[in-house]
Amino acid sequence: MRGIKVADGDIRCTAEGTNEIVDRIIVLTRIHVHYTIRLPEGADREAVDRALASHVGKCPTAQSIVECVSIDWTAEVVEA
Repeated sequence: MRGIKVADGDIRCTAEGTNEIVDRIIVLTRIHVHYTIRLPEGADREAVDRALASHVGKCPTAQSIVECVSIDWTAEVVEA
């Protein structure tokens, strides 16, 4: 995140994909990403929330598959 110094392990994510059978072919149809973010003291929480709200639209990988795979996310933000 631009302007916020974070240490190793302060930002973690897990991703889970859902496959479905479409026309007898297994197809990836959904990806859910869960972020766990530990903010350092004094970090701008509003900036973090804005970055989270817009990140899918700015992610090259997400934009490459957005037409065929549903992408959603959740986040747990812990302030130090």
